[in-house]
Amino acid sequence: MSANSVYLAYLVAAVLFILTLKGLSSPISSRRGNMFGMVGMAIAVLTTLSLTHNVVYILLAIAVGGTIGAIIARRIEMTAMPELVAAMHSLVGLAAVLVAMAAFNNPVAYGIALPGEALHSSNRIELFIGTFVGAITFTGSIIAFGKLSGKLSGKPLRFAGQHWLNLLLGIVMLGFGIAFFMSPSWTPFLIMTAIALVLGVLLIMPIGGADMPVVVSMLNSYSGWAAAGIGFTLNNNMLIIAGSLVGSSGAILSYIMCKAMNRAFFNVILGGFGGEAAADATGDGVQKTYRSGSADDAAFLMSNADSVIIVPGYGLAVARAQHAINEMSNALTDKGVKVRYAIHPVAGRMPGHMNVLLAEAEVPYEQVVEMEEINNEFADTDVVLVIGANDVVNPAAKNDKSSPIYGMPILDVYKARTVLVVKRSMATGYAGLDNDLFYMDKTMMVFGDAKKVVEDIIKAID
Repeated sequence: MSANSVYLAYLVAAVLFILTLKGLSSPISSRRGNMFGMVGMAIAVLTTLSLTHNVVYILLAIAVGGTIGAIIARRIEMTAMPELVAAMHSLVGLAAVLVAMAAFNNPVAYGIALPGEALHSSNRIELFIGTFVGAITFTGSIIAFGKLSGKLSGKPLRFAGQHWLNLLLGIVMLGFGIAFFMSPSWTPFLIMTAIALVLGVLLIMPIGGADMPVVVSMLNSYSGWAAAGIGFTLNNNMLIIAGSLVGSSGAILSYIMCKAMNRAFFNVILGGFGGEAAADATGDGVQKTYRSGSADDAAFLMSNADSVIIVPGYGLAVARAQHAINEMSNALTDKGVKVRYAIHPVAGRMPGHMNVLLAEAEVPYEQVVEMEEINNEFADTDVVLVIGANDVVNPAAKNDKSSPIYGMPILDVYKARTVLVVKRSMATGYAGLDNDLFYMDKTMMVFGDAKKVVEDIIKAID
């Protein structure tokens, strides 16, 4: 392809990527947005292949990677989507590190140096930034994967002087980066990379489970900037554009997540909440009481209500109850009950987790309402069904200044006339905090697996 044809193809792909982000801003247009992204990526890949002579090796790598990806995508459950995203982020970070190493090992082949000449200063900076961002993304994403999948504890790992240690390691890493800039050699490069790998672990381990939605979007941003760094190393404008779009959109999403949790971004990075000792059900030594009921009781209350709001959480995802909850909603709608779903920005364990689950179950888009739009309507709602959610409906965020989640915007479930909560037990949520909502006079607890409870409710409604 001619140079002009390549630039034109990359421009078309870039426009399609931008349209992808626009499409993903709404569930209604998300399918179209995904289609734009796939077409744009196909154009970008084919254009890049036209510029290389090693097509066979690249196609072989694509075939292997694509096959593995297809198998994983078909087998993965929606509940495991957060950890899968974290795992994918780690691969982007690893790719950035490996490409940087390969480029430094043979800069002539990558077109960043002429035979017999040293690396240009700008290329040294690119390699330094791309490597340490990629390395931090790689190990940080692995830790996030472990926390999200339950292979590692969701509690933050803290120790005395951890921030000073991180600062010291950051300074030392920067020092070796400067040494690499002044005199490119493997020793400072490898030491710098090793420190960055350690920093990725130390930065994510102190972050607790309740902050993991922010961590996922933050790592998404990191992976984008790592990809952009690869683009500079490979002198590929398309990769720079795509990486920058992912990096900037991930940063914006991280800001939105922090705002939704009333958290400062640097407070999350410097050690988020989520592992504090949970307040037990006894409070100040006084046993709290709660009211429990059956699926039949819940069915009776909702069938005789004018309006019902359903608040889904991670427990719904674990129980794979999204299809059953949609069937229940249809049964209530047939009886003349107005049914809607209230979505908190950080419900689940990654941004948009609940929206994707409900879309998979073909819940009508018009029934799914975001927190800002529905919070004023809880006071006029007859029944709220909380299914698998905990921290995002905890009144402590509004009335307990000593709570770690104080100030976090929540769904105002406690204002409804009747609250039904489906849980397996009275155990605390991901933030490790007790929930006063469960002990209110207007609240009825329905214990059991979310899917089984909802199926029993459907039978009782019919």
